[in-house]
Amino acid sequence: MYKQLIINVTEHETRVALLDDGNIAELYVDRGDDSDIAGNIYKGRVLRVLPGMQAAFVNIGLNQAAFMYVDDVFYDGYKEYEQLFDVDSEMDEDSPEDIKIPEFEKKRDFSIEEIIREGQEILVQAAKSPMGTKGARISSYISLPGRFLVLMPTSDHIGVSRRIEDEAERERLKGMVQKLRTEGFGYIVRTAAEGEQEEKLAYEMGFLNNLWKNIQRKFEVARAPSLLHAELSISLRAVRDLLIQEVEKLVIDSKPTYHTVLSFLNNYMPGLKDHVVLYEGSEPIFDAYNLEGDISRALKRKVWLKSGSYILIEHTEALVAIDVNTGRYVGKHNLEETILKTNLEAVKEIAYQIRLRDLGGIIIIDFIDMERKSNQEKVFNALKEALKKDKSKTHVLPISEMGLIQMTRKRTREPLTRILCEPCFYCDGEGYLVSRQSICYNIYREILRDAHDMNSKRLTLRVNPQIAELFLGEEDLLISKLERDIGKQIVIYPNPEFHMEQFDIFEVHGH
Repeated sequence: MYKQLIINVTEHETRVALLDDGNIAELYVDRGDDSDIAGNIYKGRVLRVLPGMQAAFVNIGLNQAAFMYVDDVFYDGYKEYEQLFDVDSEMDEDSPEDIKIPEFEKKRDFSIEEIIREGQEILVQAAKSPMGTKGARISSYISLPGRFLVLMPTSDHIGVSRRIEDEAERERLKGMVQKLRTEGFGYIVRTAAEGEQEEKLAYEMGFLNNLWKNIQRKFEVARAPSLLHAELSISLRAVRDLLIQEVEKLVIDSKPTYHTVLSFLNNYMPGLKDHVVLYEGSEPIFDAYNLEGDISRALKRKVWLKSGSYILIEHTEALVAIDVNTGRYVGKHNLEETILKTNLEAVKEIAYQIRLRDLGGIIIIDFIDMERKSNQEKVFNALKEALKKDKSKTHVLPISEMGLIQMTRKRTREPLTRILCEPCFYCDGEGYLVSRQSICYNIYREILRDAHDMNSKRLTLRVNPQIAELFLGEEDLLISKLERDIGKQIVIYPNPEFHMEQFDIFEVHGH
């Protein structure tokens, strides 16, 4: 399977698409706000300790207080328990967000009020970004990811990614790390380290150790709350975590970002520089790779399948519900065969949409009822197989007597609909529509796409009044930049008859 990374960079937004054979498998969007803080390290101040919940609220400088449970609190006293438990030093995953503290560290019998107090200043790392009304999930167990290693300064365990299957190679890497480490820190050997020599691991270990010491120094002098260490930009994270390990080619449409990526690779992975390509085509890069249609589909409730059947994806506060329907598909033979074929077709699309939309938490899938147990097992096994492509951990239960599959999926960031959409004020929050900001960016891309076919030096843009207000206020720089880029004046007219997503672009000829 041929995989590529496509990075689209503008002043207002960066989009990273992971492609499997030309189709978007994963999409990441960064708009330069506090929406994606996973991996950042802060000096925080404890606001409240809640013994009844065994949790605490911590001020890390965001609008919402972050929270941590007792199992998220590093406590030096845990070491006395280490010898009592058989700890598995291997990890199921090697992505930074999946690094967990060893199991024995959770098997302790003290309460949160015994180890932290209100007003205390603590060093914490964001494990999950804020989601909706929920603040960020934080932990005082720190992990610092590199290309080949993840440093865990609050642990002394050495683990190897399970994706490295060769037992001899696993032992070689583990022995190498044990030999190199001098601080007694814990390390996870990542998949990208397979086949690498000692000098590369030694260099990165030294870099990560120095980074940790620098964070400690900042903690001593900084005032709480403070950001001590920010994770890499979304572009560089994509390079660090995906290039070569999963991806054969990286295409970037921004010259500054292209040079930043090359500089990063030159310092850490010079052998990969040839895999990076600067896109210089006149057509927007996501259009050139036919990706905008996939993104639009990922924001719809209803997803049509090739057979004429469809799935419905509904977000609730507690869970995500996915419903499978035959739609226009009536089959050719008997009803049971029609239902089985529909469910099996839906399985592939459901697994794809879960990964693309980054759905997480509890997911309930309502397949069309099947009478035969053997058919139920076929659908269940097909779903488990389809989910193997997903890096996020999933747990799937067999089909229940009511024809439902219950599953959970690990989530560390907002789902795609929460990033690109906002609650619909037309229906009082019962559904979603594309956010006003996203509409502005869509209009920006539309004009940029069609400008070369327009002869006039002046354009008229008719939009909903709220979009006009945004263009003339918060997003006025967007219009100014667009005018410079296309060499045309843009005059904005509000039209109260227009739906929020509706707009018209006209050429104005003459004076």
